Amino acid sequence: MKKLLKSFKTEIDPTPEQKVKINKTIGTCRYVYNVYLSHNKALYDKGEKFMTGKSFSVWLNNEYIPNNPDKAWIKEVSSKAIKKSIEDGCTAFTRFFKHQSSFPSCKKKGRSDVKMYFVKNNPKDCKCERHRISIPTLGWMRMKEKGYIPTTKDGYAIKSGTVSMKAGRYYVSALVEVPNVNVRNNTNDGVGIDLGLKDLAIVSNGKIYKNINKSARLKKLEKRLRREQRCLSRKYDNRKKGESTQKNIQKQRLKVQRLHHKIENIRTDHINKTIAEIVKTKPSYITIEDLNVSGMMKNRHLSKAVASQKFYEFKIKLIAKCEDNGIELRVVDRFYPSSKLCHCCGRIKKDLKLSDRIYKCECGYIEDRDYNAALNLRDAVTYEVA
Repeated sequence: MKKLLKSFKTEIDPTPEQKVKINKTIGTCRYVYNVYLSHNKALYDKGEKFMTGKSFSVWLNNEYIPNNPDKAWIKEVSSKAIKKSIEDGCTAFTRFFKHQSSFPSCKKKGRSDVKMYFVKNNPKDCKCERHRISIPTLGWMRMKEKGYIPTTKDGYAIKSGTVSMKAGRYYVSALVEVPNVNVRNNTNDGVGIDLGLKDLAIVSNGKIYKNINKSARLKKLEKRLRREQRCLSRKYDNRKKGESTQKNIQKQRLKVQRLHHKIENIRTDHINKTIAEIVKTKPSYITIEDLNVSGMMKNRHLSKAVASQKFYEFKIKLIAKCEDNGIELRVVDRFYPSSKLCHCCGRIKKDLKLSDRIYKCECGYIEDRDYNAALNLRDAVTYEVA
């Protein structure tokens, strides 16, 4: 049977000593990444050749650290994690040279998402049991979600992974080799999904998934977040007067980070449940629209609402879920007139406004605007398979 690599992420409960080691490794990876960027910038200013990740790794160990004895602490952490941070910097430059992203920027302490990378070097590394996991250079750590990651006793092998820290909580993401049991048994009709701001998703089978941002729970958390952010802002203002200490600022920053993290988890959980419910109907194919999210974000009146819907995350997770269940995912071009096209007669209503929530055609067809778009996406002929 063919095998594939699947990622599993869960929260861990490291000891105080392990927390110190994780924080030290993440900080060192962030520093090396920034040194790699600044070194290549200096080479460019001198007119010299760009240094790749492998060349920089040799220069770091043979020249930079020996010539700077005060930087010997770089070698106190995992060498695999350091090499991975250098590779990430090289990838960022490669994407910039191919015009796929902007110029790479330095990672800031406490703000950027830096991870500790680990890899399986020998059979004794990367073991996993029902309630704990063994990570190289860290040892055994307890997992808060028991039985989520497949255990090595059952024949599963962990190839690599990362350890990350967010809002004072620690997570492990493990890449596990699992058997491919993908079976195509989807005999139902296809569905079209229209993503929007009023509702998260409108499916052509009549199912509507609400916008979680309009829930009372999320509004209460956002109100609390605004209050805590004002409190943090006042502490920074008082620090200039010598009234507030750095420890009080760190405590308040952690409160703000935890609220941000909680809100993000609620939105992500809603997306996961929505996708799982759609895929459980076992459609033969799913059609979505390639939205211009960056263009929608330019509207300052809608930018916050667009960002909170997480359209890109919805698309990425839907692609992964369709691959696991053998469902064909079709992506229609962003210029396809799904909202303006009449599902009954095929006439295009060019004067349709965003405020027109009910679609009315001259042929007498009357339907909800978003549901009409979902039906048109389901029946679209021109598309690309994701």
